[in-house]
Amino acid sequence: MTENNLMDKIVSLTKRRGFIFPSSEIYGGFSSSYDYGPLGVELKNNIKRAWWKEMLQKKSSIVGLDSAILMSPKIWQASGHLSAGFADSLVECIKCHHRFREDNTKDNKCPDCGGELMPPRKFNLMMKTFVGPIEDEASITYLRAETCQGIYMNYENVLNSMRMKIPFGIAQIGKAFRNEINPGNFTYRMREFEQMEMQFFIHPSEAEKWFNYWVNERLNWYISLGIKKENLRLHQQTKEELAHYAKAAVDIEYKFPFGWKEIEGIHNRGDWDLSNHSKYSGHELFYYNEKNKEKFTPYIIETSAGADRSNLVFLIDAYEEVMGGRTQTTEAKKEVEVVLKFHPFLAPIKVAVLPLLKNKETLVSLAKEIYQKLKLYFIAQYDEVDSIGRRYRRQDEIGTPFCVTIDFQTLENQTVTVRDRDNLKQERVKIENLVNYLKEKIEIL
Repeated sequence: MTENNLMDKIVSLTKRRGFIFPSSEIYGGFSSSYDYGPLGVELKNNIKRAWWKEMLQKKSSIVGLDSAILMSPKIWQASGHLSAGFADSLVECIKCHHRFREDNTKDNKCPDCGGELMPPRKFNLMMKTFVGPIEDEASITYLRAETCQGIYMNYENVLNSMRMKIPFGIAQIGKAFRNEINPGNFTYRMREFEQMEMQFFIHPSEAEKWFNYWVNERLNWYISLGIKKENLRLHQQTKEELAHYAKAAVDIEYKFPFGWKEIEGIHNRGDWDLSNHSKYSGHELFYYNEKNKEKFTPYIIETSAGADRSNLVFLIDAYEEVMGGRTQTTEAKKEVEVVLKFHPFLAPIKVAVLPLLKNKETLVSLAKEIYQKLKLYFIAQYDEVDSIGRRYRRQDEIGTPFCVTIDFQTLENQTVTVRDRDNLKQERVKIENLVNYLKEKIEIL
């Protein structure tokens, strides 16, 4: 299976099984926009839940925030987003008039038709909009290009209301928008995307210690959720690569079918953000240590991950093809079976309930009763169509970690068969113990 072939299979599977759909499809689609289907929204929400649990429940000094998408345009002036520093170089083909980022072209030739390219011009990535009934200069604002600015705006509010002591962090999950010239690689680069960001406020003297701590923590988070170690690597940014505000930066990169690409950045932003907002707003943002009477502007260690990119990473890394034999049926042995080996916590459907036969009312009735009970605790699915082997295969293909089969033995002794997606082992479990059994298997984060 070639790398391009793998990506084609992922895109096909996500649409066919209800993970990701092209946006506005009946109108011909809308470039770089995608809708998350019934399974995709569950997977993405589970990723966000895992991140939130990691950042807030497992850490004692981080709190959450949900800031506004629309903010004062003065914020983006202060942050540098309206300057040339937050702009891509755009080039246009003289022949076909397709547009590209300059760094995505070679030898001044159009990647699509080979035509000559016009001289590059700067293209700001901020998405402009208007607030109010009149569209004039006074009503211009922007959709936020990153969630972290909302955190900086609320640094003092959180510090005071929650009685925080440095070091402490503020975490946020939310939408961001960038007017990318040529997004692509499915959901890897889009104009509308979701970020999972945490800003950790520290004493400047401890910057290196906390920077290294968060690099290690964030790398291990992906590994703990089942991403293969060999598909992850760290990239230390050079001075030439660093953003203007950064003192140090490490990218966590994943080996996508289209190459090694960043999925999360850990940055030492120094005191640039709070100092700049203090300067532009006239409102000083500082920290006062009552114990030693020290007043200082905190440094910030940022962890910035993409929920959409993470969603794509977990899909690709979970994808496996097996040549028949998993379900021990004659037809299956001749076909390639697809299995999504998601971590149980991330799996969109946690458990499927399957009566052995759909024409046996006693089995169907009991299966539906068990399904109704389980769905109070887990995202569950009921399936009675086709042979039991084909139903197992359908659940494997969407990553369901456990299938519960109600058979004739169930009627005799009130036990069900629980099949494990990964090792294919089948275990008899009493109906009364089923919820706790599954909880122990799934809630392991």
